[in-house]
Amino acid sequence: MHNNYYFLRQLTKSLENTLRSTVVSECFSQSKDELIIRFETQGLPFFIKANLSSSFSCLSFPDSFHRARKNSVDLFQTLIGQRVEGIHQFENERSFAINFSNEIVMLFKMHGNRSNLVLFENGSVTEIFKNSIQEDENIDLQTLDRTIDWSYENFLQNSAKPESLYFTFGKVVWKYLQQQKFFELSTDAQWKAIQDVRDLLSNPSYSIREHEGKMFFSMLEFGNLIRQFTDPIKAVHEFSFLFTHQDTFSKEKSWALSYLKSKLQSSQNFIDKTANKLRELQADNNYKIWADLLMANLHTVKQGIDRVTLNNFYHDNHPTEIKLKRDLSPQKNAAIFYKKGKNQQIEINHLQQLLKNKSEECDKLTDQLLQVEEASDLKTLRKLGEKLKVSDEKEKQPAPVPYREVEYKGYKILIGKNAHSNDTLTLKFGYKEDLWLHAKDVAGSHVLLKYQAGKNFPKDVIERAAQLAAYYSKRKNESLCPVVVTPRKYVRKRKGDLPGTVVVEREEVIMVEPTLDEKS
Repeated sequence: MHNNYYFLRQLTKSLENTLRSTVVSECFSQSKDELIIRFETQGLPFFIKANLSSSFSCLSFPDSFHRARKNSVDLFQTLIGQRVEGIHQFENERSFAINFSNEIVMLFKMHGNRSNLVLFENGSVTEIFKNSIQEDENIDLQTLDRTIDWSYENFLQNSAKPESLYFTFGKVVWKYLQQQKFFELSTDAQWKAIQDVRDLLSNPSYSIREHEGKMFFSMLEFGNLIRQFTDPIKAVHEFSFLFTHQDTFSKEKSWALSYLKSKLQSSQNFIDKTANKLRELQADNNYKIWADLLMANLHTVKQGIDRVTLNNFYHDNHPTEIKLKRDLSPQKNAAIFYKKGKNQQIEINHLQQLLKNKSEECDKLTDQLLQVEEASDLKTLRKLGEKLKVSDEKEKQPAPVPYREVEYKGYKILIGKNAHSNDTLTLKFGYKEDLWLHAKDVAGSHVLLKYQAGKNFPKDVIERAAQLAAYYSKRKNESLCPVVVTPRKYVRKRKGDLPGTVVVEREEVIMVEPTLDEKS
């Protein structure tokens, strides 16, 4: 309700008393969706901080604001030195205007995720804070006032859809009325309830409240009270601070929990997979058994056979077939089985250690998860995050290469993706002995045929690279395309050249058919 018409109506009255005859001395932005305006008064300066992000738009009024030396840009410089002549609240509209000297007007359009600041000179739009909202270029200040017919007759005619009729009420007011069981009342009782609400909104108190886990600003007694105010400027400033603080806490806590749960699940998956593998290895002790059986039956096993069946004294003399290497003696076959059995035991020991380490890691992650869940404020959460080394930075991913790669007869062919990647491919990934190719006299991809030490480029490999250079160019639909071919060492870029533009020396030109697929 902090952007509701009824609140803005009260806010602009207070701002009128505070800002009249003040002069703008600074207007700047330090982040994408935030604007700071500084007004010079007879005493301390007055600041308006407009947060116009799509997720949360709100005005706040800090007592002081220290401008950063970096990442700060001046905006709406026409306002500098202009004196405030008054403030106009548009009727039944979530917008108001600060009128300055010299026919300059700053419109504050507080329309949720479409909020914006628009500067007018002599009635025409000259500058917009969020240029992405293109329709704001056509705003006419003379048409912003809206009317509502508050008559009883009009109410009766539209009693089936009162939300559309009284569009200025907004969500909080209608939730308040629902709490009063508005839609269960008789028509006359509903009419009285609406008049009562209008009276409350005309003589309000301001509060920060909570309902169903969500914080909101209110001018009515709806939800659980957090804080209450009599001054609209102080009220909305405190709400902006608390909401932003809570929203940041909620997002960071949600990320931390998600991060830890993901790591815990990953560790548990590893444990499950490794435990299965360990069970299989522990159950499969055949190598040692086979070796023991061979050593116990050396007198009966002949060299030169590829398999033998022996009674397994480990399993009630059940006949067991053993595959052998026919060119090795029984003793050497047994030695190989003993070695494989030993390696198998080494792997078992290794897996057991991995399981122990991962189990300890899971216990640690579970404990961290509980600590984060119990964190109740942003300061505690961030201290905990530093201690646990939980960061919201994404895990570093390898930088994507600026080219496509094709392999043909053992040779690598690299193809640039766009003008900037063409430069990167040629200048950073190309070596002097590589072959450089490009469709002649048209825009297209740079192509590198990578050099192999001691080998000449085969003619058919060069033609294949040329076909790809032709295909990834403006000539891809032509039957034949001329392609420039030259060693990379004869390609250079001059200072000031556009991306992808190079100078080529000692070029040869071959004619090929543009094709992506290899011809059989």
